Amino acid sequence: MNIKAASSSTESEPISPHALPSFIGGGPHTAAAAVMWGEWVREAWNAAPDGILLVDSSGTIISSNAAMSLISGFAQNELEGQAVEMLVPESMHASHKVDVHRFFLQPRRHSMGMGRTLWLQRKDGAHVPVDIALGNFDRDGAPLVVAFVRDVTEMRRLEERMQYQATHDILTGLHNRWSFTQRLHESLQQTQVTGEPVALLLLDLDNFKSINDGYGHAAGDHVLQEVAKRLKSVIRNQGVLSRLGGDEFTVLVPDTDMEQAQSWAEQILFAMSTPCRWGHVLLDFGASIGVAISPTDSRDPSTLLRYADMAMYRAKEHGRGNFVFYEDSMGHEMAEKVLLSERLRLALGYEGIKLYYQPQIDIRTGQVCGAEALVRWKDPLLGEITPDRFIPVAESSGLIIGLGNYVLDAACKQISLWLQQGQPVRIAVNLSAQQLRQPNLVQLVRDALERYQVPPSWLELEVTETQAMQDPEHACRMLAELSGLGVSLALDDFGNGHSSLAYLQHLPVQRLKLGKDFMRTGRLGSKLLRAMIQFGHALNLQVVAEGVETEEQRSQLEAMGCECYQGWLASKAMTALEFETWRSQR
Repeated sequence: MNIKAASSSTESEPISPHALPSFIGGGPHTAAAAVMWGEWVREAWNAAPDGILLVDSSGTIISSNAAMSLISGFAQNELEGQAVEMLVPESMHASHKVDVHRFFLQPRRHSMGMGRTLWLQRKDGAHVPVDIALGNFDRDGAPLVVAFVRDVTEMRRLEERMQYQATHDILTGLHNRWSFTQRLHESLQQTQVTGEPVALLLLDLDNFKSINDGYGHAAGDHVLQEVAKRLKSVIRNQGVLSRLGGDEFTVLVPDTDMEQAQSWAEQILFAMSTPCRWGHVLLDFGASIGVAISPTDSRDPSTLLRYADMAMYRAKEHGRGNFVFYEDSMGHEMAEKVLLSERLRLALGYEGIKLYYQPQIDIRTGQVCGAEALVRWKDPLLGEITPDRFIPVAESSGLIIGLGNYVLDAACKQISLWLQQGQPVRIAVNLSAQQLRQPNLVQLVRDALERYQVPPSWLELEVTETQAMQDPEHACRMLAELSGLGVSLALDDFGNGHSSLAYLQHLPVQRLKLGKDFMRTGRLGSKLLRAMIQFGHALNLQVVAEGVETEEQRSQLEAMGCECYQGWLASKAMTALEFETWRSQR
């Protein structure tokens, strides 16, 4: 090993390998001990896992170890005596010489991991990421630097893998929610500088839950991966793709106006329109897309995403498989929904919701045969709020469960009061679709009846035809359990939905309620009304007609054999006290 070092004399003399121990830090004083010590140090020098370079003030390598040869590809004798710049990419030679000079002017210790990753150029020309620690000392008045060089290739790969996992969805390989949020912020900041529009498309699959439930999560995962693949094939490198979670995906496309965004949405919908194969099964999913444009719609990232979400739900309302652009009216509607939701939550807390009762009349006798409990809400701040405004809000916010339980309890309480007065009336209560899916619904009804000591026959529960047909098997089971309690059951709004007659005949209901539309005149109005009444009788069910407003309509229903009617001909909905007064005056 040919090692050169600066000495205090004017000429540099080669340092013998055996002199290395005393050169590095002094050593034993006997010749035999010096030889032994030198062998140990040399073995330790070459056994070190990091590369080591000894460099003088001129930037010349005077010694290296075996690990340095593995990292650089140069043999030790190829390194020693050469300028240290040979290990630096050529483009950095000049700046590196300046750095070496500055370091010798102001030497300081530098530990591993204290700076940025540097690049070492190997003998074969490849660049290796390295981390370097520096130390310095003087030998006979000559300053020397010892550099410890560590190959961080594997560490860098691990960091990149961890960074990828932190920013990407593992299942699809797309950006995850966190990464997308960062990209969205950056993109909108750039938009404020350039003025170029940015389109945000929020995509939600239309049939994903059915696939998961019907074929399992493995099939669902396959669909999500297929969606990602198709999105990549459409967008390529012209936008940022992400999976927000579940079956929600986003597409962020810079420099895109409404016309271009429409083109992207159409291409994506077309790509999603083809079923994908899962084993021997074809899975049909489809998608709905909401589109928001910045800066037109909003410059704020979270607001823009919220607007795209509103537009996506509007697309689903339009029949799915559609795309819709955000409009200001959607923002107003959402603001109203939020306000109504907050006020409704408060109203349920202080019993601000009231029940009104609309009588049901026996057509033949004219006597009251029941009453339907209808929800009314007068808010101290917002005034009178109609059910068609707050019921959808209750359903979308989840408050419908609390509202339904409140109505059930209040109705049973009123039945109990009228029983005590000796004027009992069967009260009909509407069940929402979410209530019908409650696993503890039967227990809730049983508890309400027991709480107010109400015989079950005085309570009637109404479900709409559409609700029952969403999951007819579940509806049959749930209604059978409710029927087992002894309560009456009615199928509401019959004829307004899409029924399966095969299931309908198995629903344990006692009454069919015909929707108001059957009372409207038309070319087939009378014939259709008669057919619906006959159908109910064929199933041995009583028929109640809603929306009866004239004596002519009542007479027509009587002639057709309809048992009961409900509507303004008898009375509008009334408070309990008004109902009692009205009934006493008949």
